[in-house]
Amino acid sequence: MAIVPQTFEETMRVSRAVVASGLAPSALVGKLEGDAAAAAVAVAIMSGAELGLKPMVSLRSFTVINGKPALYGDGLINVVRMSGKVTYLRTGCDEVNGKLIGFCEAKRSDTGEDKRVEFSQDDAVRAGLWQTEAVVTKWNKWDKKNEQKPNDSPWYRFPKRMLAWRAAGYCLRELFGDVLGGIRDEFEAREIADADEMRDVTPTSESRPTPPKPPKPPTPPSAKTIEAEPAKEDAGEDQFDLGGYLEEIETALGSAADEASVEEIWNDFDAPATLESEGHADMIDAAFSIKTRRLAQLHPMNGG
Repeated sequence: MAIVPQTFEETMRVSRAVVASGLAPSALVGKLEGDAAAAAVAVAIMSGAELGLKPMVSLRSFTVINGKPALYGDGLINVVRMSGKVTYLRTGCDEVNGKLIGFCEAKRSDTGEDKRVEFSQDDAVRAGLWQTEAVVTKWNKWDKKNEQKPNDSPWYRFPKRMLAWRAAGYCLRELFGDVLGGIRDEFEAREIADADEMRDVTPTSESRPTPPKPPKPPTPPSAKTIEAEPAKEDAGEDQFDLGGYLEEIETALGSAADEASVEEIWNDFDAPATLESEGHADMIDAAFSIKTRRLAQLHPMNGG
């Protein structure tokens, strides 16, 4: 007889034994270890218990996709059959006019309701599921690049089974919603997870275009005009624009409303150090004269 845990502690003991024995499905535990892996096994066992499945059957029927339990295609059918509420349940795939059509038909024994659902090749094409290429391009989220790989999609390898299982998923969830409790089949859950996964498409610094520089504001009228030295031609480097730099200082200081603001802006430009490093130490006094002129405009007594 199957060992069926009755409490959470018993479930965890069974789960630890499953992990320690190496019987935990890799699709379920992934890279988890220790109690983290045992917790994943426990969730699968408890999810299966709600559907009437014994612990080891749950481990063979359940997987976890994007943090949510899902049943393999045959597990979905198995749960419905074990419910005792089925008069008949048939799945298959027909070929009509050269196109495949998967179907599922079932009937409830308690209410007499019956249903037939079809999922065709055309439906799969419209849903973006149909696969015909032997080699596909896949996004490698670890290396952040596209790679050419053999197509291992079940829609390419087992198209008839996938059409039948997709029809069964729709049919059984509608007809036996009380039995399945909203559990999806593995492939539909995986497709939803893939659709929800976001990929960063922000261009890299190499491919991102350089935004244009904003135009310089007009120079306010002043008592003294400072002419810039003629720029020296040098194709290899950007030349320091002395006139533009002094104009920026004058424009910025012109927006200052008090002496404190003047000092703050002046310190930000650090004109003496900048002019000296750019080989224009002789223009430091000119920069100071711009500051002195602005202070005099704010308070005439500062003018000397």
